[in-house]
Amino acid sequence: MDPDLDRFNSRRSTVYGQRGVVSTSQPLASQAGIETLRDGGNAFDAAVATAAALNVVEPTSTGLGGDVFALYKTADGEVGAMRACGGAPADATLENVREAVAQDPDADADDPADAEMPDTGALAVTVPGTARGWEATAEELGTKDLGELLQPAIRYATEGYPVSEVVSAQWQHGEELFETENAREVFLFDGEAPETGQTVRLPKLGASMETIAEEGADAVYEGEIAEAIADEVQEQGGFMTVDDLADFEVEWPEPVSTTYNGAEVYELPPNNQGLIALEALNVAEQLGAGEYDYDSAERVHYFSEALKVAFHDGHRYITDPDYEDHPPLASEAWAETRAAEVGPEANHDVSFGVPNAGEAEDADTVLLTVADDEGNVVSYINSRFAGFGSGVVAGDTGIALQNRGSSFSLDADHPNRIEPGKRPFHTLIPGLVEFDEDDWAAFGVMGGYMQPQGHVQVISNIVDYGMPLQRALDEPRWRYRESGELALEPQFDDDVAAKLVRKGHDVQVLSPGLFGGAQITRNEGGVLSGATEPRKDGNAQGY
Repeated sequence: MDPDLDRFNSRRSTVYGQRGVVSTSQPLASQAGIETLRDGGNAFDAAVATAAALNVVEPTSTGLGGDVFALYKTADGEVGAMRACGGAPADATLENVREAVAQDPDADADDPADAEMPDTGALAVTVPGTARGWEATAEELGTKDLGELLQPAIRYATEGYPVSEVVSAQWQHGEELFETENAREVFLFDGEAPETGQTVRLPKLGASMETIAEEGADAVYEGEIAEAIADEVQEQGGFMTVDDLADFEVEWPEPVSTTYNGAEVYELPPNNQGLIALEALNVAEQLGAGEYDYDSAERVHYFSEALKVAFHDGHRYITDPDYEDHPPLASEAWAETRAAEVGPEANHDVSFGVPNAGEAEDADTVLLTVADDEGNVVSYINSRFAGFGSGVVAGDTGIALQNRGSSFSLDADHPNRIEPGKRPFHTLIPGLVEFDEDDWAAFGVMGGYMQPQGHVQVISNIVDYGMPLQRALDEPRWRYRESGELALEPQFDDDVAAKLVRKGHDVQVLSPGLFGGAQITRNEGGVLSGATEPRKDGNAQGY
């Protein structure tokens, strides 16, 4: 059965729970989180269990070969962040990578000086942060050990599960991407992606998870799994070594925030693109974008123009902060200056300015949110970047490796030029918002460069227009694209689209599948609630 992913006609209500709420993009993964809460775990335990389950039941978008990040508010009031994001291998110098690209018979450049970073393959692989990120979350914030939290995922991988609609459609990409025999053996079945409802097993991935459950995350960074990752990457022309993996450490950065119309919104600092969302909110507030009628072209115009200038700035300045500084993009003073550039007509003097922007725009990601009755709320995001990442699967581990390194540039003057150990510009941004002293929500919107645009729209829907959580996710979305187009979902009124065209926008109507995947859970004075993305397979579950 071919799923009809363009339909968007389901009705959902905001979900409420007494002890906990989990929101994510695949129901079996949501169930893993609820199972963990029922067994006495807290929100952080449930987040890890849910994320691990997603590695199995939504393997198109996430995996142990990717990175993981978190934003959270703990029961005792601490606002914090976790970043498990690896960098480029130590031997991945600009010169070495240029030379390797030029030697690739499939590359467009014979001269190293003309080389561009590949979208997929071994050169796009950066050190994966997921396993250590999960373990650090469990040890620092949870109540259960990692081995216990991996059990639902191991069960799905070894016993099998039926593939859901959206995941089945995304899986088709693997038929073209996977070239090696071991990769096709893991993720394809008689050479084909699974159909909707087909029961699949991922026994090699399950075995790797069992090893991690028994030995801890070090198995991925120093043991046999590490050796398999390094050997596979090198065999396919990359530079990853076991030393690169062993050197990886999890970070706990300070979140960055701004206040938008009375709500304090928290994001991750660079190398993530959270500052883009914060700058856009500040510019939108300066412009009064949220004061226009919801169904008006003016609302879409001013919010999208705020995103344009924020993208322009963010993609110019945001990089690994250990290598370059950035200006105060989240400050009110910066927003005042940038808002002055926005007028009643579309501004076309902007540029994404990042390498491979087209490839990154619609990248696949999973984001989940959890709230518990202790007062913990957490937004947890896990990804390999593009669907199935680099296409490189490490030996017999069943682990597909990310292509996050494709965001590096081979231009020596670009702020995101590749350098040994450097972390690439990262699209992943979990979100956290304080609506009031005793009213917190963890949220996020998956999907490449849709993420900050989705953050702005969801926050505005709740703060400016007073929408309940599920409606805030259901409403039709817009998005600015690298090509300069202003894309709208089909549910927008034709009159709104026509007025936007008259304002100078290049308006395109695109499939709902390209407008992200949002999740949100909230603790409002002890009342737990959640909502899920209607454009995905998932659900919000409470108990």
